[in-house]
Amino acid sequence: MRVLAAGFVPPCLPTKALEPPSGTLWLHEIKHDGFRVIARKDGNRVRLYSRPGNDLTHRFPLIVETLARLRSRSCIIDGEAVACDDKGMPSFDRIRYRHHDASVFLYAFDLIELNGDDLRREPLDTRKATLASVLRRAASGLRLNEHIEADGSTVFAHACKMGLEGIVSKRKDSPYRSGRSPDWLKSKNPACEAVRREAEEDWGGQCLASV
Repeated sequence: MRVLAAGFVPPCLPTKALEPPSGTLWLHEIKHDGFRVIARKDGNRVRLYSRPGNDLTHRFPLIVETLARLRSRSCIIDGEAVACDDKGMPSFDRIRYRHHDASVFLYAFDLIELNGDDLRREPLDTRKATLASVLRRAASGLRLNEHIEADGSTVFAHACKMGLEGIVSKRKDSPYRSGRSPDWLKSKNPACEAVRREAEEDWGGQCLASV
């Protein structure tokens, strides 16, 4: 059995959507092509963890430095480490091979803990409002992943038109639950390179499993 790192909170994972949801219960966020990161700050000590709990701290020094400067005594933030290309678009290749660049930053989209208070039972819209307050004076290594409250299909269509990976739709009233959640729904742009790459990896894994 794999032992998880101390202080690591397994992330909430979105479920694939048949179509983007709509209605007043949902908000929508852009899905960026990067590395999922759980960031933990305790005083000046910062640790970054990957989705399965591997330590990524050494890979993203700018993000670590920015988190250490936050005024909050302690916090656990969920987000995506992203690097943009020369056109300002998220680039997986750039973050994969040039992760020490100043162009790498964390798109923060959820707040799990703040100053010792566990926020996972709080509704998402409350957690996001608190996160926005925490990041208000943050430096360039941290950015709030803003959400859109509109028709899900319209938001998804705009994301596809821009060449983005897709969107993640989340229930405003949902708590934060580790593991796959029906309260988070992902809609992916099939024309996006990141989605094609993921499909190829899934197909390759299935082939290897059958050998």
